[in-house]
Amino acid sequence: MSALHPDLLTADGEGALPVRIVARDAPVEGVWGAWARSNDFTGKAGQLLLLPCSDDGLSGALFGAGEAFDPMTARALAAKLPEGLWRLEGLEPAQASQAALAFALGAYRFDRYKARSTGPARLAVGPGVDAAALLRIAAACALAREMVDTPAADMGPLQIETIAREIAEASGATIAVTTGDALLEENYPAVHAVGRAAAPHRAPRVIELGWNLDRTELPLVALVGKGVVFDSGGLDIKAAAGMRNMKKDMGGSAHALALGRLVMQADLPVRLVVLVAAVENAISADAFRPGDILNSRKGLTIEIGNTDAEGRLILADILTRAGEHSPDLTLDFATLTGAARIALGPELPPLYSEDAALVADLLEASRAVADPLWPMPLWPGYRAALDSEIADVRNDSAAWAQAGSVTAALFLQKFAPATGAWAHMDIFAWNPRAQPGRPEGGEAQGLRACFEMLSRRFPGSAGQPSPR
Repeated sequence: MSALHPDLLTADGEGALPVRIVARDAPVEGVWGAWARSNDFTGKAGQLLLLPCSDDGLSGALFGAGEAFDPMTARALAAKLPEGLWRLEGLEPAQASQAALAFALGAYRFDRYKARSTGPARLAVGPGVDAAALLRIAAACALAREMVDTPAADMGPLQIETIAREIAEASGATIAVTTGDALLEENYPAVHAVGRAAAPHRAPRVIELGWNLDRTELPLVALVGKGVVFDSGGLDIKAAAGMRNMKKDMGGSAHALALGRLVMQADLPVRLVVLVAAVENAISADAFRPGDILNSRKGLTIEIGNTDAEGRLILADILTRAGEHSPDLTLDFATLTGAARIALGPELPPLYSEDAALVADLLEASRAVADPLWPMPLWPGYRAALDSEIADVRNDSAAWAQAGSVTAALFLQKFAPATGAWAHMDIFAWNPRAQPGRPEGGEAQGLRACFEMLSRRFPGSAGQPSPR
């Protein structure tokens, strides 16, 4: 996988051109006032005006702050500024770090299949801004986004395993992978059932990373991710429009791996387990069927009402496996339901948890780093919608309940670890429209919020939360 430019953020500001932050309708003083007026520069949020100089080069730029500067608007700068080294002027110290991270997030480009003609704009950061730490956060988000953006032909279960192995090797973590029919021997029957119809070289697998596990005095955090590399819908096949972007259905696994790498790079004082089930929900003579009864690792039987509700099946097995570690905290990420988008749209992922303290901490972290989450209820009145006449639970909720994201979360709750707190995020992992600094395609959602929450709950030796 490609990485962000190592000098995308740098403390060396020699030769950097200034980007002056200008409030809405604030006068531009000095020689550039007339230039700003003639180019209709008003300082509205995200507006950029390049300032020329006599040698046909540039002397700097003006960037609109709007009524009140939101550092996240700096995502647009990396997309708009020409190649070269720049520095921001006119920011309070508290804003400088957030704007630098926004710049790095905005520098992401998925150009794996295109000729690369120009390098990125780079940003010189001021004193007190930890460029290395910010780059780690931006690189984690870029990893998740690139995994989501990569077509399924090049991002199958084996490729997810390869990325996991690279992360484990770089961090000194252990890794165990169970593949194909060995899933039945190791008691992952639901993962096997969902993935068994795929071609042999795309066989289903469970990937487990472990880090610091010998340090039993530390709390244990489990990160769980749905890795459906392509979702045809199975025998309940999706329509063409619904299948078009199903390469992104492994977004949960990308988030879990990227967050896990970030936790290990930051050396947070925790034990860490990362669990990913990587499968292709394909169609063949061996595909699982509507009406089948599947076993699960927990021992609960599951009636299949719809083969397109497969993500919760693989999560059932790996959430159960997470529980066998007796975690103090479990976070799962999954592109689980279209109902979540109907409820909250593509930019606001639902957050489910019955642990009020965890919800409060996640929402506070979410606001602090401008990585939105929205709390949703695990409404017990809808549990009956998962009842089956012939099995312990059904994978498609009864139509009367309607709230598909809620009932999917209730299904997962049946398999979530009994120890510690658990939170589920029903992410979209996708930008459906292009905006400056936010290209159409893969997006990291909730990843920075979760890292901020973990950094606050489990601070390192300095006792400080992560950079923002």
